[in-house]
Amino acid sequence: MASKTQTPTSAPATGKPAAKPLPAADRIRKTAREMFYRDGIRAVGVDAIVTQAGVTKPSLYRSFSSKDELAATYLRDYDAEFWARFDAACAAHPGDPRAQLLEYLRGMAGRAVQNGYRGCGLTNAAVEYPDSDHPARAVAVAHKQELRRRLNAMTVGMGASDPEALADGLLLLIEGAFVSSQLFGQGGPAGRVAEMADKLIQAHMPG
Repeated sequence: MASKTQTPTSAPATGKPAAKPLPAADRIRKTAREMFYRDGIRAVGVDAIVTQAGVTKPSLYRSFSSKDELAATYLRDYDAEFWARFDAACAAHPGDPRAQLLEYLRGMAGRAVQNGYRGCGLTNAAVEYPDSDHPARAVAVAHKQELRRRLNAMTVGMGASDPEALADGLLLLIEGAFVSSQLFGQGGPAGRVAEMADKLIQAHMPG
């Protein structure tokens, strides 16, 4: 009788090869993203990052010239994540900037009341680094300027009676939600950011 074919015991149960470990630079980047966001950039030292990432300090400096450059990289990654969420909300409501913004803010409201939410990493970095020449602050400021520009374009598209004033009001509301979420957490006012934004928009509509 022919013997039955057996699966080698060394093969993974799923039949898929084991995932390769991330390169050192990617592990550093991922670890820094988590630690900088949770604890703040200034509070996290290079030694803590390399220990958590399981790499050596020379490997960090081969990929990033300094901690400041690593911080700027973290913020550029954060900026890309932010716009991916924002653009997804816009794509869900083509040609309707009011619905686009409210879609984004509803998602933000949901995140803002979850455990571990620390507001906007770019806002936090701007507070940590008041020096205009610091690379981390430069990334944060550029992001906020772009957010203000895009909000203004959206309020123009909404037909607001004073689009610039509405855009600035919405920006203040968003930044307030980022900060207040860290104070109040679940049940805090950040959970109502979309509702408040809609009321503010309505107040700026003609008639």
